[in-house]
Amino acid sequence: MAIVRFSDRPYYRNPWAEFEKMRREMDFLTNRVMGGRPTRQEANVYPALLISEDEHAIYVEAEVAGVRPEDVDISIEGETLTIKGERKPLTPEEKVSFHRREVEYGSFNRAVTLPTRINIEKITARAEDGILYITLPKAEEVKPKKISVAVG
Repeated sequence: MAIVRFSDRPYYRNPWAEFEKMRREMDFLTNRVMGGRPTRQEANVYPALLISEDEHAIYVEAEVAGVRPEDVDISIEGETLTIKGERKPLTPEEKVSFHRREVEYGSFNRAVTLPTRINIEKITARAEDGILYITLPKAEEVKPKKISVAVG
C-alpha cells in the first residue's frame, strides 16, 4: 500500500462545488425571469469607500450621492470608523411604475477598521458633490519621527 502525503495529492476537487455553482445560476435566472431583487450576496456594499493615507492623516472618501449631510452619522470607537445614514427615495412609491430601478434606498451602516490610531480631537468631515470627505489625523505617537545622527 502506497502512502501519499496530502500535499503530494493531485488537486482536490470538491464534488459539491458544481452543484453550488448550478444553484447560484438557477437563483440568478429565477430572479431575472420573475423580476425579483438580487440576493444579498449580489448586492453592492454601500457606501463605496476610498481610503488612503500619508504620514499625517488617513483620508476617507465615501460615495453618498442622494444622502443629505444631516442624514449621515460618523463615529469612531477604538480603531473602527462607522458611517451610518439613510438614503430616502426621491419620488413617492405609490402610483409610480419603474422601468428600471438600480438605486437602493434605506438605511446603511458601514464599519471599517483603521490601520493606525488617530487623533480624535482633530477629525474633520465635509460633503461635496455626493462625496463625503473625512480627514482623520494620525496620533502624534504613531507619526514617523526623524532622528538625526550625531557625528563623533
